[in-house]
Amino acid sequence: MEDETVKARRVWDRTAPTYDRQIAFLERHWFAGGREWLGARAVGRILDVGIGTGRNLPHYPPGTTVTGIDLSPAMLAVARQRATRPVELHEGDATRLPFPDASFDTVVCALALCTIPDPRAAVAETKRVLVPGGRLLLLDHVASTWPPVRAAQWLLEQITIRTAGEHMTRRQMPLVTSAGFTIVETERLKAGTIERIHARLPELS
Repeated sequence: MEDETVKARRVWDRTAPTYDRQIAFLERHWFAGGREWLGARAVGRILDVGIGTGRNLPHYPPGTTVTGIDLSPAMLAVARQRATRPVELHEGDATRLPFPDASFDTVVCALALCTIPDPRAAVAETKRVLVPGGRLLLLDHVASTWPPVRAAQWLLEQITIRTAGEHMTRRQMPLVTSAGFTIVETERLKAGTIERIHARLPELS
């Protein structure tokens, strides 16, 4: 797993200078409205896991505080330039978050669990750093609900997993529910290839 993490850092460092240009079309047509959806549900102390070049930052509401973490220092450098509000940025691994237990009210992860080598460990870490009743907000591409599309995704990921560590047929929902989160809201879009999840940790009894 360590080798996969090192490979992922190398891929994203290399991609960072052109990432925003590469993803612009997909943001408009495939992921449209997703970052706004996340921002509208984020409250309090926000941790953005896999913050990348900081594309979520414009959508977080006033009165919130934002901490971001990413594996790639090159991606963080772009996020630092983009930020128009105070944001605390850390280089680090989503599966070993450098924060104390119950540090955040909201954890956001957009388009990152598809490339994190151990997504189950990453979801477990989001649970650890959230306060009781805290919110987990996810946006990602997942295995389609349409078998022909899902088959095409499987074929595509035979290339993308080797070249960029990117999985097309993962599904985050089972990881979230098995970690003990309660699903508040979920949406599947674009032939089921896009999933938005709003989940919460139970309150202490």
